[in-house]
Amino acid sequence: MTQIAVTVVQSRDNPLLKELRRLAQENDAYRKQGRVWLEGDHLCRALLARGQQPSIAVFCESFWPQAPREWVDVAPKNIVMPDALFASISGLESPARMGFVAALPQRPTVQAGVASLVLDRVQDAGNAGSMLRSAGAFGFSQVIALKGTVALWGPKVLRAGMGAHFGLRLVEGVQADDLDALQVPLIVTSSHQGSYLHQQKLPFPCAWAMGHEGQGVGAALQARAALAVRIAQPGGEESLNVAAAAAICLHASATGA
Repeated sequence: MTQIAVTVVQSRDNPLLKELRRLAQENDAYRKQGRVWLEGDHLCRALLARGQQPSIAVFCESFWPQAPREWVDVAPKNIVMPDALFASISGLESPARMGFVAALPQRPTVQAGVASLVLDRVQDAGNAGSMLRSAGAFGFSQVIALKGTVALWGPKVLRAGMGAHFGLRLVEGVQADDLDALQVPLIVTSSHQGSYLHQQKLPFPCAWAMGHEGQGVGAALQARAALAVRIAQPGGEESLNVAAAAAICLHASATGA
């Protein structure tokens, strides 16, 4: 049987531990380190399901003896630490028992001709993660975040995305002018103007723009839009949550509904 390489970490001052804590708790740490922290088996399995490999696997001391072989063989480096140290890394109320460190994908540029979702200054991590899930589910393989949008690879967005990140092309830090490279129609949404979604023939592929939770889509994107739509709300609410609106719009495009 092949001997499994294991490094035991005992000190809170260990440099790797400090780096992991930043990845798990700071929104922009991934940009500085060029890697991400994936806590728990769901995110770790999502990474592996997309054919990607972690550089480091990290285990609680209590879990290590029972860790499945599929976890301990997958990374070139295994780290084991006391449960209390693992909990000090975690950004979760109930820490998991294991996690992966994976390399951040190389920063891509806007790809032309593909179905895309554009996030215009979306602030809430939960909304962003939910929209990434909807993009993956409905075949919008590229998500473009304009400057001012929450960090897509930040820990809260990663958790909310539930693994969707690994099947998407994520482009961050984009200016409105960069969207000219899309070469597909841009559709903007509004709660009070434009054609009703259910009455509108939708182009495909296209790019849906979803805006700031309070301010909506900015003027720069509205000026570039080929189409503006709104979602009928017979119940009379003033507006929909942006993640809910995105799911409705992307589904309508994907199904032709």
